[in-house]
Amino acid sequence: MRRLIKPLVLGSLMTGTAMAEGYPVAGLTPSMRPDGAPVITTMTKDADWYAKALTGVEPPYPASLRFLEDQGAWHSPFLRPGMTGPYDIRHWHSGE
Repeated sequence: MRRLIKPLVLGSLMTGTAMAEGYPVAGLTPSMRPDGAPVITTMTKDADWYAKALTGVEPPYPASLRFLEDQGAWHSPFLRPGMTGPYDIRHWHSGE
């Protein structure tokens, strides 16, 4: 019984806090952006952007990386450092 009460109490406390702040809750209308949400209007991909995106990849670049031409300002795991150690095949963490 005690195991059931604790999650219920914590859940009700968290719900009250979120509602009091008036912050939009993600997931209620996922196909619609909240009013006043920031909007990215331009995406500039200059030489520095491509250099960072292609970190650790040696020319000639494979055709599979052509997706970078269509990459917008959304999140892409390919453009950020991943795991360290032996899994860092692009050398993001070693600075090489």
